[in-house]
Amino acid sequence: MKIEQENNSRGGYFIAVENEVEIGRMTYLWAGLKIIIDHTEVEPKFSGRGIGKLLVLDAVRYAREKKIKILPLCPFAKSVFNKNSDLADTLFFNH
Repeated sequence: MKIEQENNSRGGYFIAVENEVEIGRMTYLWAGLKIIIDHTEVEPKFSGRGIGKLLVLDAVRYAREKKIKILPLCPFAKSVFNKNSDLADTLFFNH
């Protein structure tokens, strides 16, 4: 499995690909110097393999590399952040 990213000025996505088939996707929108994760989905027959979490972790890697923050509006992405305190450095807190 590999993770690929498409990005443009309005948003983008990370996809998980296995044998040239998309098996998961996480989408985001740009808002200034942060990305808003709005949806994560994994093909049902691939659930339980941690693919959704890998997509979120790749977004974290990207955020650290680009020195941007993440606002996880997607319930799944939010749960990954809530369960992994080591990702907090990339969180955008809306106070």
